Amino acid sequence: MNKLTIKGSWNEAKGKLKQKYGELTDDDLTFSEGKEDELVGRLQKRLGKTKDEIRKELESL
Repeated sequence: MNKLTIKGSWNEAKGKLKQKYGELTDDDLTFSEGKEDELVGRLQKRLGKTKDEIRKELESL
């Protein structure tokens, strides 16, 4: 699987995700370099989407 690439500022991306998905918390959106799979897993569990759907959404921000 390719490494997740997030364009722009992560803080800006977090704000967009929180606006779109009000149920997300700061803990859900904690991102540490090298821990992309952990972030995707948390979002997948919380939003009920596939890993590919989550990755596509994050990369489109």
